[in-house]
Amino acid sequence: MLVLAILLLLFVAIELFFDSGSESSRNGLITVGFSQCKADESDWRMHNTRSMSTAFNHPNYRLIIADSNNDAAKQMADVQGFINQKVDYIVIAAVNETGWETVLRNAQAAKIPVILMDRTITAPESLYTAWFGGSFKEEGNTAVAWMEKHFAGRTASVVHLQGQLGASAQVGRSEALMEGISRNKWNLLAQQSGDWGTDQARSIMTSWIRQFGIRINCVYAENDNMALGAIRALQEAGIKVGGSEGVAIVTFDANRWSLEMTRDGIINANVECNPLLGSGVFEIIQNMEKGIMPPKRSLAFEEAFFWDTITQAMIDRRAY
Repeated sequence: MLVLAILLLLFVAIELFFDSGSESSRNGLITVGFSQCKADESDWRMHNTRSMSTAFNHPNYRLIIADSNNDAAKQMADVQGFINQKVDYIVIAAVNETGWETVLRNAQAAKIPVILMDRTITAPESLYTAWFGGSFKEEGNTAVAWMEKHFAGRTASVVHLQGQLGASAQVGRSEALMEGISRNKWNLLAQQSGDWGTDQARSIMTSWIRQFGIRINCVYAENDNMALGAIRALQEAGIKVGGSEGVAIVTFDANRWSLEMTRDGIINANVECNPLLGSGVFEIIQNMEKGIMPPKRSLAFEEAFFWDTITQAMIDRRAY
């Protein structure tokens, strides 16, 4: 009898432990697990993480953030951990597009809605509730359209700093550039991932300057931080950047500091990728709590800024 009593107590203790993993079952809070690809990857990503923390700083919610540090396998494990904890919602900013089906089927079996934020994935749409973010291919198309205008009647000789390979932001922006190069018969001198970072991009650009020199007349950098690294390398080499005569700098994100560089003519074209997605995700979940299902895909508002048309007033109204 004593052994049976001990086993019964142990069973109850285990049940209480697992129940306590769900904040909702413990005190009524709505628990949201947010799987971020890398919280401090870039200025953009830090703004994005902060927007989620701000939006869910609400008395009815508890936000749990898991930072995968751009490790796809860790991110899958993080999401599975949220499922095991029985959170109420899962929000994912995916490291890579592929490999999601198993863990998303697990979330579906557990009846936990999954919302994709920012980056898209290649899994069947039936496995997630909604996606909210910017169109990376359209961002790239906007940048390429500016390049076509800038290089009208002459050939662009482009070096291409890619983001982390396999991320949907990299895939969309790269695809737009490659289509533009093919359509306009531009020269692609070199292409390499700078992994979204300033220092790595600076090192890569320094190597390209040694290899190609003044043949380079355009840098297509898939985020502001890599564009900054390329600019520093070019300036250190004594090469003029921006404006109508320097190496054209095309970038994405539109952080405030990069828009100031656009205003100063150092960056030529800066296409926004809006990081402030937290409030939109919060609204989606709030509506779902009321029984209102979101559309499968929702686009965030984004703009583009150019060195010869940007004004200080445009910069002043920016939130980041």
